[in-house]
Amino acid sequence: MPRDSWIPVMVQRSTLTLLLSLALVGCEGANPSTSNAQARTLPPGPTKPVGPVPAQSIDASRRTAITAAVERVAPAVVTVQTETVQKVPVDFFEYFMGGRTGERRNAGIGSGFVVRSDGIIVTNAHVISGATKVSIGMRDGTSYDATVVGIDETNDLAVVRIKAKDLPVAPLGSSSTLIVGEWSIAIGNPFGFVLGNSEPSVSVGVVSAVGRNLAGRGDGGGIYVDMIQTDAAINPGNSGGPLVNALGEVVGVNSSIYSPSGGSVGLGFAIPIDRTKRIVEDLLDHGAVRQPWVGIRLQTPDVQSAREAAAVGAIVARVVPGSPADRAGVRAGDQVIAAGTRPVKNPFDWEARLLDLRVGEQLPVTVRRGGRELRVTLQVADAPEVSAPKVTVLRELQLVSLTDVIRQERGVASNAGALVYRVSDRIRDEIGLQDGDVIVQVGQSRVNSAEAASAAIDRYGARGPVYVVFERNRQYLQTSFSLR
Repeated sequence: MPRDSWIPVMVQRSTLTLLLSLALVGCEGANPSTSNAQARTLPPGPTKPVGPVPAQSIDASRRTAITAAVERVAPAVVTVQTETVQKVPVDFFEYFMGGRTGERRNAGIGSGFVVRSDGIIVTNAHVISGATKVSIGMRDGTSYDATVVGIDETNDLAVVRIKAKDLPVAPLGSSSTLIVGEWSIAIGNPFGFVLGNSEPSVSVGVVSAVGRNLAGRGDGGGIYVDMIQTDAAINPGNSGGPLVNALGEVVGVNSSIYSPSGGSVGLGFAIPIDRTKRIVEDLLDHGAVRQPWVGIRLQTPDVQSAREAAAVGAIVARVVPGSPADRAGVRAGDQVIAAGTRPVKNPFDWEARLLDLRVGEQLPVTVRRGGRELRVTLQVADAPEVSAPKVTVLRELQLVSLTDVIRQERGVASNAGALVYRVSDRIRDEIGLQDGDVIVQVGQSRVNSAEAASAAIDRYGARGPVYVVFERNRQYLQTSFSLR
């Protein structure tokens, strides 16, 4: 160390030593027996140590509601590992050996929890989306191959199954009774590849807010409305894990965070467990979610920020003819102010209410029209394309003929075409078609139905590449592919 930086340190230490010495000398110079005031302040009784606190008392004091809740839920928490295959250009040397495309395998990781002892597990849709392989890691290190039961990307939830029995099950609570400020516990496997551990980890905070609407996108493509907000640390790898209350009950599914840096900043969000239960039941019973439909399209607010959008109200832009809303008497221009027992202040509140509905339920709705409040009842139905006849193309593409009801519900500009109802990940990646696209032309032929689209694809595909024109978000795009 240089001399000029060493001397001041020694000087400061010497000065401190001198001051402490003087202080000690002063204490020794005082005579406690001659100071009655000091004598009266001394605590009564023996001054010797009374011995260590019994181990049983220490053990009992360490156990809290938090530790009890973790012990109840943690055995049911699992690690979800995925593998995706991405097509990439071959490298320089493979190109000269005749190669044209190659593959890159990417690993992903998330969390989940067991909801049935026979191997049914809940996680996020974005955790397993596009995965060619899904495996489940238990806390003891055991690994199982998993099959996907169903995915609901709208709600960012998925159900997978493993071949196992007598698994520990996470107790499910209710998200409707949450209290802002009560304890919340996030359990999962954050940064699992870095840490290399199979046991879940725990972070603790409080329920910061309920009914939160995220105007931006989270990790997945879901609609993040009516969410639970928590400051319990949620980091990459926590997605799909449970949010637990102090009773040891799962009240939410950790889904997304707000973070400029990518790490936790105390703004974590979870999907309410009440909504999760409904989605899981649909996925187990039908393999897909029955999307509730009432036939109301709200005005798109012309605002600059999410805060402004939260105050514009829920104004009906149009009502689909023949829909539940049309039959109940709802009109364009009405302002929705309540749905069931919950107030509706903006489009976020309306979307949140729709996500909690079940097909077949009745939804009381209060609207304001011309200064009067009217109460109507909507009979919740399946989305019109759900009950429409399906035409399967290429074994992995389901089409539905575009009807006037479907066109108005989805805001499609084309008068005729074939709606892409369901498409596999392979078709989505290789051809570029997505759910909700409307095929309007195949080759040189205009398409006015799902059957016409299927016949045109077969006809042109027998000759060579198939050129397809489709509508997406009121814009026309094109793609091509080969059946050979």
